[in-house]
Amino acid sequence: MSTPAPVPPAQPLRPDDERTWAILGHLLPLVGLGFLAPLVIWLVFRGRGPYLEDQAKESLNFQLTLLIAYVVGAILVIVIVGIFVLIAAAIAQVVFSILAAVACSRYEWYRYPLSIRFVK
Repeated sequence: MSTPAPVPPAQPLRPDDERTWAILGHLLPLVGLGFLAPLVIWLVFRGRGPYLEDQAKESLNFQLTLLIAYVVGAILVIVIVGIFVLIAAAIAQVVFSILAAVACSRYEWYRYPLSIRFVK
């Protein structure tokens, strides 16, 4: 019986590829992919570059925070306050995701304000 060949470690990403995937990790949630885009990017590229890993986790944390805000807003629509919560969350998602993508295009480490750190 033969033993399976060991899996070689993943090759590190080039800095420009790392930056491109980091930008996508911040922008893809805007087209309706929500927290799934940064989650998949983080899981696929984990260990292949510290910058991409950090930015994917940062985007994932922000998208999970927004998910909570959207759920709370949807529940509070009953008392009309939820409409304002939903509008504020949508505006925050667009503005902060664009700011994060611009920062990533300059290869800067970005931190979202008002984000709960679920994944560290």
